[in-house]
Amino acid sequence: MEMEDQVESQKRRGISKQDLISERTGSLGCIGWFIVIISGLFTCILFPFTIWFCVKIVQEYERTVIFRLGRITDRKAKGPGIFFVLPCTDTFVKVDLRTVSFDIPPQEILTKDSVTVSVDGVVYFRVNDPIASVANVSNADFATRLLAQTTLRNVLGTKNLSELLSDREGIAHSMQANLDEATDDWGIKVERVEIKDVKLPVQLQRAMAAEAEASREARAKVIAAEGEMNASRALKEASLVIAESPSALQLRYLQTLNTIAAEKNSTIIFPLPMDVLSPFMRK
Repeated sequence: MEMEDQVESQKRRGISKQDLISERTGSLGCIGWFIVIISGLFTCILFPFTIWFCVKIVQEYERTVIFRLGRITDRKAKGPGIFFVLPCTDTFVKVDLRTVSFDIPPQEILTKDSVTVSVDGVVYFRVNDPIASVANVSNADFATRLLAQTTLRNVLGTKNLSELLSDREGIAHSMQANLDEATDDWGIKVERVEIKDVKLPVQLQRAMAAEAEASREARAKVIAAEGEMNASRALKEASLVIAESPSALQLRYLQTLNTIAAEKNSTIIFPLPMDVLSPFMRK
């Protein structure tokens, strides 16, 4: 189903572009051609002076859409370099093809789980079709900025807070796809969308911090309990080994004395076995 929808949308965009081309390649009519011829003759007669009005230059990163008596003259924009216009009948619009970036103002958005957050972002786009950007929309830059704000609200309104905090890349790709599809008829190519910052309410930040601290304390207690359990198992195994070999206890005793003496302590405690003290305790 998704593939079929994409194919149908591409067909609709192709039909709309064909209609636009057919509209702008219509004939000027007899009166139109008469005015163009008169303008050409007037330009030739005053050639030394009119050359400054006829010759135009556009930069490498610019293209020009020429209107002759209100109609687009060619299916392809002019430039870069030098091109000629007729002073009385032709007007032109310059279009910048460089990538433009703008910040999306912070938007107060209610997420799917009813949490109010403030989100801002940045969008990078460029003009892909100069003729469509001039003929299909009055101000492509301003329209793209407004559409980016509404798209940010619509996309984030379907996400939970956890998805918003953890899946920024997926949200950015979804926004880019929606913007690119919506601005395709305007001759705009959205290259990249990024989520800059997600601001949470102060009370929610405190609640999340308390929850994270409680979870960390719970994990620490579990780890400490596991360590005590492992230590008790090791002590049990050591006691079994010492019980099987009484000389091991004497060796451990001497090793402990060696460790205490290495620390240069002034007081050393000698443990005495209970068997040595038992005769004195009976008396």
